Amino acid sequence: MASASSSSASSVASLSLLCRRHSLSRHPLADGNSTLVSASGVFELGFFSPGNSRNRYLGLWYKNIGVQTIVWVANREDPIADRTGLLKIGGGDGNLILSNQSSYVFWSTNTSSAGGGAAKPVAQLLDSGNFVLKADAGDSDGYGFLWQSFDYPTDTLLPGMKLGWDFRRGLDRALTTWKSPDDPSAGTTLSKWTLTDRRRCSYGIGRR
Repeated sequence: MASASSSSASSVASLSLLCRRHSLSRHPLADGNSTLVSASGVFELGFFSPGNSRNRYLGLWYKNIGVQTIVWVANREDPIADRTGLLKIGGGDGNLILSNQSSYVFWSTNTSSAGGGAAKPVAQLLDSGNFVLKADAGDSDGYGFLWQSFDYPTDTLLPGMKLGWDFRRGLDRALTTWKSPDDPSAGTTLSKWTLTDRRRCSYGIGRR
């Protein structure tokens, strides 16, 4: 039987590990090794295989729902064929990079405003379900995020997420269905705001 002191030490270690899991900085996230969990345990980010597929994707889901419900997928158009996926922050420009052991890049944030000039760029999973890249761990202002998954939705609209144009950053945010339950690549149904003129816009669901 474990002693009270060893059990206490184990609990502290587990709590410390849980507290670290909502962010990614120096240590990469490897497929099958660990996941990121938001601070209050609402969302989880990691690698998964949808339906009957063996392909691997980096995605985000509700942590405490029995049936895994994916709300965002990073590499939806470029799956990883095995379990060698690795998510890290690039040492050169500070972008998030999803690659395999052969260094083939399946997805990256690819933003010129990433943390190349930042001393300690960090990626963090928020309780809102927003996966963000920040110049350092202390940044909390949404306008200061170097990149955020809320700007690149897949098929799910989460509270706080916006659709439509962001002219400042040149984004046209829309929802696109999965191709099938086994394939999260963009399907044929699109949900978006359309700018009809400088003062009007309309919301619609249609075909791509």
